[in-house]
Amino acid sequence: MSSNLALAFVAAPSAAHRFTTLFAATPFAGIHQLGWFDWAMLIPYFTVLVILSIYGIHRYEVIRTYFKHRKKAVTGPPQHFDVLPPVTIQLPLYNERYVVERLIEEVLKIEYPKELLQIQVLDDSTDDTAPFAEALVERYRNMGYPIEYHHRSNRHGFKAGALQAGMQTATGQLMALFDADFCPPSDFLMRTVHFFADPTVGVVQTRWSYLNRDYNFLTEVEAMLLDGHFILEHGARSRAGYFFNFNGTAGILRKQMIDDAGGWQHDTLTEDSDLSYRAQLKGWRFVYLPGLDCPSELPVEMHGFQVQQSRWAKGLTQVAKKLLPAILRADVSKRIKAEAILHLTPNISYPLMIVISALMLPVMIVRFYMGVWQMVLIDLPLIAASFWSISLFYVVAQRELYPKNWKRSIFMLPMLMAVGVALTIINTRAVLEALFGIETSFVRTPKFGVGDRQVNLETKKYRRRSGWLPYAELAVGTYFLGMIVFAIETYNYLSIPFLLLFVMGYYWAGVSTLYQEHQGRMQWLKQRKLELARTA
Repeated sequence: MSSNLALAFVAAPSAAHRFTTLFAATPFAGIHQLGWFDWAMLIPYFTVLVILSIYGIHRYEVIRTYFKHRKKAVTGPPQHFDVLPPVTIQLPLYNERYVVERLIEEVLKIEYPKELLQIQVLDDSTDDTAPFAEALVERYRNMGYPIEYHHRSNRHGFKAGALQAGMQTATGQLMALFDADFCPPSDFLMRTVHFFADPTVGVVQTRWSYLNRDYNFLTEVEAMLLDGHFILEHGARSRAGYFFNFNGTAGILRKQMIDDAGGWQHDTLTEDSDLSYRAQLKGWRFVYLPGLDCPSELPVEMHGFQVQQSRWAKGLTQVAKKLLPAILRADVSKRIKAEAILHLTPNISYPLMIVISALMLPVMIVRFYMGVWQMVLIDLPLIAASFWSISLFYVVAQRELYPKNWKRSIFMLPMLMAVGVALTIINTRAVLEALFGIETSFVRTPKFGVGDRQVNLETKKYRRRSGWLPYAELAVGTYFLGMIVFAIETYNYLSIPFLLLFVMGYYWAGVSTLYQEHQGRMQWLKQRKLELARTA
């Protein structure tokens, strides 16, 4: 251990002496004092920060691209069919008891000639959703609606397997997809099918909106995160002619394109992104319609949100492993290839954040005597590339979407950062599983059929147990709390706001998950006692 590292543990200088020393020192004045242990901490720390900064700089580039091509936004089809094509609507389900009725009712309101429409309910449910959904479908089919029910006895291939199986009996040239928590507008098909009059168009993707955006702080942050994707990322990539992905729902695909690209494949957990890149490598064109939004339901519990995000993180990393070699060999521009790499690999930042977290305290100690100028010359650019880029990215997206009341998003930024921190551990596991080829099943995101009203979630099924995760989050949060104590003792006050975000994020995730699971257990015990009392 180097001398200055040991000294930092023994005693900190006075505030006045610390201030005088830092600002009187020349840039990097303390570097000559560093020993091998110090460099062993600093080199990997700043290497990881530089890598993370590349993704931060990319956010600035996405914003620039968005505004550069802003006038290229698609508003309507350039040509129309003389005769409408047949369409199959696919509704994949798995244990969706609380939303299946709403889904079917909303889909039946879609305006399209009945003789050209086929609605497939593709149900892999293993609970009472199956008989309930089958009865619903039978009732509406007897009323004359072109709806049919398909139930598989196994979940082979999960959602991708269900969609591919449904295609075997699909009568439509176009396939519209809606997940169970979506409520498509009645004019959805009439505003999308005519884009397929261009034979090169393979997909039309619409923007997600949210039924329960204002349900709680978590759903508001989730909406901001998704708005950044649908407004800036999709907007920039689609208008600039880069590859972008179909989002698995609220869109419509050409059946010929699916077959040409190799069909729905289930070797990744994000079959939508996988198919999207395979299709675009084949030359199919994707269209994005930001002006047509499709309402959906956001997860209202922290662990449900974490499970959803970890599935997406693992799936996108799997797609990167599977398709990046083909993308790099493809006859497309270097700019398209670079954008594809940055699009498919951002989740590597989560394990890198674990490395940063582990190194942060020893690095704070090592850098104690290095002088303030190295903070100006090194830290400030890295902060601008990472932290500031995140803030600007999501605020700009909110301003574009809500020009009259976007300023609230500024005050939500600390919570958005904290939620990002809350995903670090579970997404790190997901990314490592993808990199090392560890296969896991498709885990559904619980949906409870909520809008902006509060519901008693303790009475709902489908709540997945979190296991060791919240305890790990509390442990890491306590580690960062210790760093705050050290920062106070060493007068490193500028670092405290950033450290507080880590404490807030990990504690929010761990405490809220444990509380919700405790409430669920208490409700189960209460119901169990009532059942025993009735049978006694």
